Amino acid sequence: MKLRHALLPLALALSLPTLATAATPPARHGLSPQEMIYLDRYSAPTLSPDGRVIVFAKRVVNRDTNKATSSLWMRNLVTRDNVPPHQISPDGWNVNSPAFSPDGKTLYFLSGKSGSSQLYAMPVAGGEPRQLSNFAVDVDGYKLSPDGSHVALAFATFPECNADLDCTRKKLADIEARKATGVTFDHLFIRHWDTWSDGRLNRVFSAPLGGSAQLTTASLLSGGIHGDIPSKPFGDLSDFAWSPDGKTVAMSVRQSNGEEPWSTNFDVWLVNADGSNARNLTAANKAWDAGPVFSADGKTLYYRAMKRPGFEADRFALMAMDLTTGKIREIDPQWDRSADGITLSADGGTIYTTASDMGQHPLFAVDVTTGATRKVVGDGSVSSVALAGDTLAISRNSMRSGDVIYTTGTDGHSSLRQITPSAQDMLPNVAWGEYEQFSFTGWNNETVHGYVVKPWNYEAGKKYPVAFLIHGGPQGSFGDGWSYRWNPQTYAGQGYAVVMIDFHGSTGYGQAFTDAISQHWGDRPLEDLQKGWAAALAKYGFLNGDRACALGASYGGFMAYWIAGNWNTPWKCIVAHDGVFDNFMMGYATEELWFSQWENGGTPYDNPEGYQRYNPANFVKNWRSPILVIHGQQDFRIPVEQGIAAFTAAQRRGIESKFLYFPDENHWVLKPQNSLLWHNTVNDWLRVHIGQ
Repeated sequence: MKLRHALLPLALALSLPTLATAATPPARHGLSPQEMIYLDRYSAPTLSPDGRVIVFAKRVVNRDTNKATSSLWMRNLVTRDNVPPHQISPDGWNVNSPAFSPDGKTLYFLSGKSGSSQLYAMPVAGGEPRQLSNFAVDVDGYKLSPDGSHVALAFATFPECNADLDCTRKKLADIEARKATGVTFDHLFIRHWDTWSDGRLNRVFSAPLGGSAQLTTASLLSGGIHGDIPSKPFGDLSDFAWSPDGKTVAMSVRQSNGEEPWSTNFDVWLVNADGSNARNLTAANKAWDAGPVFSADGKTLYYRAMKRPGFEADRFALMAMDLTTGKIREIDPQWDRSADGITLSADGGTIYTTASDMGQHPLFAVDVTTGATRKVVGDGSVSSVALAGDTLAISRNSMRSGDVIYTTGTDGHSSLRQITPSAQDMLPNVAWGEYEQFSFTGWNNETVHGYVVKPWNYEAGKKYPVAFLIHGGPQGSFGDGWSYRWNPQTYAGQGYAVVMIDFHGSTGYGQAFTDAISQHWGDRPLEDLQKGWAAALAKYGFLNGDRACALGASYGGFMAYWIAGNWNTPWKCIVAHDGVFDNFMMGYATEELWFSQWENGGTPYDNPEGYQRYNPANFVKNWRSPILVIHGQQDFRIPVEQGIAAFTAAQRRGIESKFLYFPDENHWVLKPQNSLLWHNTVNDWLRVHIGQ
């Protein structure tokens, strides 16, 4: 079995576990959920302008308080490897979002040390942080102007307050003081992801830097655009860009006009740096335009664009707009992958971007002139990219570790230099389940890929019970990457083998492959799962097909319910987390309506047949397998009633079933102790039904 060793071992002093002075080291064992949940996490690689210094964030969970804190660490890249990174933010602070000043002498970051999220700065050479802002509301994000004289700031404010931040604070206080709790809405969104709307929009402001007094006022930049920037719920200021001369800004925004729930029409706007003269540059494209980046001379604007309105999983193409003529050119029309972002080289000739690709998530370099692509960093999943001169800094994960930060050159031939420890470094006594990718002939006689993971204690000739994991999205992938929610190593760590299939609809295999699942949720992917299961059993003799459980979340939860009614014979048990049970009701109850409307071919009232064709609720009479249902109260994407209904159906049918309910979790389970409860409950369910 050829395995992917995605990480380079390197002895590091940073955060390696302190070994107890015991005579006997801990025994080798598989990864436990508790070990995974409490691992230190590394993120936000940030390079100084000359590429000689790297700063990154380290997140640590306090097991007693059940809360996480983040600190900033620095390393000089021109020193020898045996000089480890050192912490630069003060102990006890919770900080994030590092950024260097253009001259490399100052490091900026956000912290809630004062009681609200504010902007701070500290000398790179050493010294105490200084609080730069004391705004009436939280600073949610920021981006420095190219010359460092101004900073763009993201706030959530009431539109009627314009640039008056004190007005927003007073309105929030008035809402909190009201005796009545009822709220009236007259347009959608009324809620999004896990938050009810209170009338505020995310908006971008600008403030000057360099004075001695703390910043308390700022000028509104996005006032001419009635929409959220950053977008909700997961947007950031990668959708905002300063022009090189600082005179204009570009931002990607979707209008907040009551049509947001069924629209994916984000447009790139150009606005003067004083907030005047907002112009929509991409009005002709009714699909998604995102991530603007200016060329060094300010004459070209690069961005990413989808082509089909209403489809959130369309291919993102790389675009170039001549700001003088308005002419638009697609840079990469022959590249059948969807670009995640734009990091422009210093000479403007190359765009660095990540993209899903054949069960992995590499870093690519795209030639701006020809559209030719080359893989810069492969194997595993690259999650973030920073560039300064000829130095690249990346975060990369795999099925063997969460994000590890590396530096390398831009040529694609330089070796990776490991900056932070891997999970293997932090957990030296954990034995990892070996894994490999396999392929088979699936729907439409097309090649489909999957992964098989061996249990940590694998012995040749033995058979092992199987966790059959089904990814969500559905336009997603269970590839060579790390997850803190659905991690195959935690199942391998319990002694199970794992099978994961990237069925039609998965990303990274071409847009046609991704498109194949729309309006076909129950047939084409099910055929792939069935054929993939058969292929895995035929290829890997250690899989015990008589002791297997199917597990999935989101679309994977839908498929778990669908399997329960349409393919229940192989499974000794089923686990469905935050899944779609009644697809027809989902079309009315979910907050992002565009998703259900695209995937089912219209609205529930115009095309009810499209929603009922693959509706798990219609096949409850066929349920046989014991089922564990999990759902969070704050899940507005797939509301909790879907899980309650599924549990009710199983109970009414007399099927062995349990319902794990989280009153304080959304579509994900994020709190450490809740995550531990989730894993323990799932593992107990597997242990009862398929053993170990």
